[in-house]
Amino acid sequence: MPIYEYKCEKCRKHHEIMQKITEKPLTICPSCGGAMKKLISNTSFVLKGSGWYVTDYAGKGKKETKETAGKKEKAEHTAKKESKKESRPEKKSSADTAK
Repeated sequence: MPIYEYKCEKCRKHHEIMQKITEKPLTICPSCGGAMKKLISNTSFVLKGSGWYVTDYAGKGKKETKETAGKKEKAEHTAKKESKKESRPEKKSSADTAK
């Protein structure tokens, strides 16, 4: 359950109260009975451990298996063949050279 901060307008007392999210905000000070105001504060939520930074992205450090290495080589070989086909100049017919 989250902890909410309140401040009494009458006695100026600061309260930290644990409430469910669905509960309505407090309006009466438990100490003096004055009006309470809900404060907005920074959270104490901290991300710890690996996996929270771009440098720790999942997949880094995974070992390449024989199966994935074979698939990678096959894909590279196919890409090389396709690029060679595209880079060959087209042969001109004798009708094109006569013009």
